[in-house]
Amino acid sequence: MASNESHLTATLLTSILAAVLGSLQIGYHTGNVNAPAKIIEQFFNQTWRARHNQSMPDHSLTFLWSLSVSIKDFGALLGSLGVKYFADSYGRRNSILIVNCLSVVGACLMFASKASKSFEVLIMGRLVFGLFCGLVMSLNPLYIQEVSPTNLRGAFATLNQVSFACGILVGMVAGLETALGTEHNWAMMLSLSLIPALLQYLVLPFCPESPRYLLINRGKESEAEAALLRLRGHTDKVFTELEEMKEEAARTQTGFTVQKFFQKQSYRQPIIIVLIVNLGSQLSGFNAIINYSTRMFQARFEEAKYLTLGVGAVNLTFTLVAFFLMERAGRRRLLLTGFISIAVCNVLMTIVDSVLHLVPELASVQVLVVFCLISAYELGPGPISWFIAAELFDQPARPIAMAFTSMLNWGGKFVLALLFPPLLKLCGAYVYLLFMAVALFAFTFTWFRLPETKGRTFDDIAEEFRGAEGILLDNKTGFNTFT
Repeated sequence: MASNESHLTATLLTSILAAVLGSLQIGYHTGNVNAPAKIIEQFFNQTWRARHNQSMPDHSLTFLWSLSVSIKDFGALLGSLGVKYFADSYGRRNSILIVNCLSVVGACLMFASKASKSFEVLIMGRLVFGLFCGLVMSLNPLYIQEVSPTNLRGAFATLNQVSFACGILVGMVAGLETALGTEHNWAMMLSLSLIPALLQYLVLPFCPESPRYLLINRGKESEAEAALLRLRGHTDKVFTELEEMKEEAARTQTGFTVQKFFQKQSYRQPIIIVLIVNLGSQLSGFNAIINYSTRMFQARFEEAKYLTLGVGAVNLTFTLVAFFLMERAGRRRLLLTGFISIAVCNVLMTIVDSVLHLVPELASVQVLVVFCLISAYELGPGPISWFIAAELFDQPARPIAMAFTSMLNWGGKFVLALLFPPLLKLCGAYVYLLFMAVALFAFTFTWFRLPETKGRTFDDIAEEFRGAEGILLDNKTGFNTFT
């Protein structure tokens, strides 16, 4: 293992930081619409009144606003369909640069909506930006994992989530009335994502393409070696890694299709793992809390928006904790700890919510449970669900696996954003028991089926699944969780 230990080089760090500027933009547009919702709804109403000489009906306004918020996730669902095409046709780095123009166009449309007095332009801007989200949240981990050395792969992939959480917090602050969430400045606030987008165009072109893509997909050995030398800085490390890539290339099929992906026997276990881990992450309550935290706190607290900022701060803090723990604790342990903690938090949410009308003093306990649930999510399920597919699949299947991840993640967010309000009306506090059941199922499945991928080469992980149909992975050496 000593030969695979790699140190940080300036090129590697710059490449990763330039890539995660994309997820910073996505986080920003996730966090910035919560606080100024009322002001943007007023803009919708004024636009309608100017056109039809009457106010917009309440139900139409509610529908339009929820459409404006959720259309980003729908766009992301559509965008994820293009991940394989871009990643294989243009390369990992170039694809990130190409799809970045969707972010620029989306931000410009959102900015133009106020001047053009058209809420349709705002909704279209959110949709275009959503396409960018679906593509970049898969292309980023793909690029990061393929340029990172084995011993730093998980930590660097977690930086994508750190950047996303950072964006959410910045967006929450920018959306406050005391900042840019005002009637005068909200359009400018929606366009601020242009800054990291343009910064990415200035830095990323000077970073190397993924050496794995150059060698395995394109057969350009000398270019792959040159890229690897820039990233690692040591010739001996380059030789070892190049040999490992050549071994993988020898086993790689060309002309790999989506149909082959779902038919190939050795992929069945990894596909089911990715399905359960991603849906477990998205449907265990975190997204409901993030989307509706302001409304949840508004009923009990005067300054609800500042508690929502607390949600953003806790979110970022525990993503950073996950970054430092990822290569020490490993993926399995963090996922298991996260899922079981989320299940416990959902039980506590049910209890507190049920008795809150009898004991109003428990409102502060509810805030504490919300913070704990967010911490548990970001400790493992949040960051790991986005990159685990890149570790479980070999080179030809990796882009399809990442597109599959993106569809599950954004699809889960979209469904939850749509279903949580009616479910809350139907089940009341017991809605959290549904989330608890999902978290417990994900915990059980992870315990029995997920191999530890920390510190192992891509080829070594793929070897576990080759012809290993039906073997319980926890029975294999090195897969025991808490040893």
